[in-house]
Amino acid sequence: MKQLKLQPLNDNIFLEYVKAKETKSGILLSDVSKHKPAKAKVLAVGPGRMDRFGTFVKTTLKVGDTIIIDPFLPREIQIDGIDYLVVKESEIFAKLV
Repeated sequence: MKQLKLQPLNDNIFLEYVKAKETKSGILLSDVSKHKPAKAKVLAVGPGRMDRFGTFVKTTLKVGDTIIIDPFLPREIQIDGIDYLVVKESEIFAKLV
């Protein structure tokens, strides 16, 4: 797992896609190539956000969690030549347990 040297703000979550599976013929099948939810690994987590009533809501995820997201939803950013995905916690479908 990559070690990030940053702290996300609010309820931003930094991710990387779980590696694609290789077929017997050597072709890589990525969950991202299909329009189906994809697995991602949490790399860094923001502390939380303020709701509309001014109450602080803590982030429920932690580094290392595996989650399910829409593969077309995350914003992609590059830090020191490495690509990362960023989503808001509310954009995540589920956490694998």
